[in-house]
Amino acid sequence: MLTRYLKFVNRFATDGTILIDGATGTEAERRGVPQLKNAWNGGGALSHPDIIRQIHLDYIGCGAEIIISNTFATNKHALSDAGEDHLFEEYNSKAVQLAIEARELAKKDDILVAGGISYWRWPEGLPDKEQLYSDISEQAKIMATSGADLIMLEMMSDLEFTLITLRAAQTAGLPVWVGLSCKKNDKDQICLLMSDMLLADALSELKKENVPLLNIMHTEVDIVSECLDVVDECWPNHVGVYAHSGIYKNPEWIFDGVISPSEYAKESEKWIERKINILGGCCGIGADHIKCINKILRSKSN
Repeated sequence: MLTRYLKFVNRFATDGTILIDGATGTEAERRGVPQLKNAWNGGGALSHPDIIRQIHLDYIGCGAEIIISNTFATNKHALSDAGEDHLFEEYNSKAVQLAIEARELAKKDDILVAGGISYWRWPEGLPDKEQLYSDISEQAKIMATSGADLIMLEMMSDLEFTLITLRAAQTAGLPVWVGLSCKKNDKDQICLLMSDMLLADALSELKKENVPLLNIMHTEVDIVSECLDVVDECWPNHVGVYAHSGIYKNPEWIFDGVISPSEYAKESEKWIERKINILGGCCGIGADHIKCINKILRSKSN
């Protein structure tokens, strides 16, 4: 596993921007996978494994070289809220296995499988901080045992909870990449999505941790470039982007108004020019979007 990961990151020095996948959770919703009450779109690995595997295959077919397991909503506290915590290991192990199966079916052994982890919960409020560390440690170890190549932290939007999640995930021994979600505050400054902390201040703290790559993810397309302005000033390591498009109205993602694949690719070209290392999409962004970005990346490599 580590050999595959090291081979991949060594390409950052020579290959330019590398394509990753689009959304898995909202894509499962789009394809009819029923939601788990209080655990959003996390149930597909057990209820509809063929659909989840096919989502991964579709992204691989569009050129994605990292696929992220459908585990954003399978942390232990979310599954507990859904009454499914007795299946915690099964949900996380199966989701990673489905991504690995897609890689094998595509006969592309160099593709990385990332275990997606978040601390989100769907009833209002945040999880217990002390329990969170234990639960994330367990989740990351399940993913490592199941064959994940790295851990991808997603929608990190509060620094305290980000650091707890990061340090817990690192106990599994895999590389851990951090995905920050951002917004603008009332002073037109870029800050974390669920706090008033400026992105620059959050990055100053994260620089003290062992984070090989930072993603700006699940962030509105029209502020990504401003986020990257801050990243350029404050972050010394590798950088990725996967923005979202659409509106969340609990418990569903509303696809009306999602940016078109061609327009998303046009916006992405601005980020590619900034020499980001990886690029894909989050909620609302599907295979057609990834296919359009791939065309741009291929044209630049010719």
